[in-house]
Amino acid sequence: MKALHAILSAVILSGIVSGSENPNILFIYLDDFGWKDTSYMGSDFFETPHIDKLAREGMIFTNAYSGAANCAPARACLLSGQYSPRHEIYNVGTGPRGKSAHRKLKYIPGVSTLREDIVTWAQCLQKANYETATMGKWHLSSNPLPYGFDLNVGGTHSGGPPNGYYPPHGKAPNLRDVPESEYVTDTLSHRACDFIRENKDRHWALYLTHFAVHTPIQGKKELLPKYRAKTPGTQHNNVEMATMIQAVDDGVGLIVAELEKQGLRKNTVILFYSDNGGYGPATDMAPLKGYKGTYYEGGIRVPFFVNWPGQVSPGESCDTPVTGVDMYPTLCEIAGATLPAGQPLDGKSLVPVVTGKDATELADRAIFWHFPAYLQSYARTDQQRDPLFRSRPCSVVRKGDWKLHEYFEDGGFELYNLANDIGETNNLAGAEPEKLQELQQELITWRNTINAPVPTEKNPAYDAEAEKAALTAPGKRNKNRKKG
Repeated sequence: MKALHAILSAVILSGIVSGSENPNILFIYLDDFGWKDTSYMGSDFFETPHIDKLAREGMIFTNAYSGAANCAPARACLLSGQYSPRHEIYNVGTGPRGKSAHRKLKYIPGVSTLREDIVTWAQCLQKANYETATMGKWHLSSNPLPYGFDLNVGGTHSGGPPNGYYPPHGKAPNLRDVPESEYVTDTLSHRACDFIRENKDRHWALYLTHFAVHTPIQGKKELLPKYRAKTPGTQHNNVEMATMIQAVDDGVGLIVAELEKQGLRKNTVILFYSDNGGYGPATDMAPLKGYKGTYYEGGIRVPFFVNWPGQVSPGESCDTPVTGVDMYPTLCEIAGATLPAGQPLDGKSLVPVVTGKDATELADRAIFWHFPAYLQSYARTDQQRDPLFRSRPCSVVRKGDWKLHEYFEDGGFELYNLANDIGETNNLAGAEPEKLQELQQELITWRNTINAPVPTEKNPAYDAEAEKAALTAPGKRNKNRKKG
């Protein structure tokens, strides 16, 4: 009898340690999906009824941020739980961006691959006996499996969909045998349903990281007539983008239906998030300024909600600023997974916030961005500091309602009170010297603590006259704006 009792006790203890009482996790992570690109956030053309329903039934974060303004560093922040100076992925690739003659400083190249000694949240979940999968864009190495995933569908080092949104998809893992007319967003949604069915009796975590809505802006053919016939919105009107967004939303509806069919909906947390701001030539984040690649709000503020049946009351919203590095401790706490010993993590778990227990720890903290590189312009230049680069080397901090940009080339500062100037139109750097000094010290202290490299060496190829000529060229400013 004592032996039986010992066995039962061991089984019960094992279940607690492995997180048997913890829910499944569906993390939907979109690419270049803007703050206003869902109906629930206010789009007047794009349609997202399934996503909207999940948002209404969960907690919407109105001040959610990405860890960076473009893809690779944002994903590195998400997977590592660390700000960019720790993992050193600052840009997509390590090569120079923009014309050398226009860059005053030698940029910090960083690295292009997430170091394997960094323990990801996926590895923590694996140790907690979760079956893990990544489906879609990976972008941090040639193979995501060593980073904590049991299954990889489509993930490579590539930043976009392999050969576009229709087959063939080349050598992308598990995307070779698909119907030749199937849109890749649909393929990933179907594979997600397969994964859920196959693991219905296990704990699982699915990182559904869609290629959508990254370039190429390639519409789903069956949906094009619908949006061509639809009255354009005043803010959004891009037909191809509308079909790409509906394909994601239709897939969300399909996956939720599968969860319900398998009896898993009540025990599944759904997180919905984007890797950075929207692609400027195809969407608009107004009233936010900026778009992907800029460190204005439109480049880093993103849609985010948590839907957790039984834990989050429907219709909840949170205005507390949160950011990409918070996802790591959040996912681990949801899963009952142990955080890695000795590895610095820069975020805070959002579980106390979403469960309504405590938000005080997050309310007064500062959150940071660091970009010691350059990102050249594309076919839109109207909401940048200058028309040649979406971003030049900078650091940014937000604390409370205040946000400070520091630019290293010219020592420039931009200070905004987002509570009454969400569009970052009124630079208060000259009018609020005490607040400027306070936030600048926050940035200096943070950079020193985290060993953030600041570019100071002059670029010998810089040509002030060439830059001036480019900046003043006729038609350079604001000619390329494309709304929608």
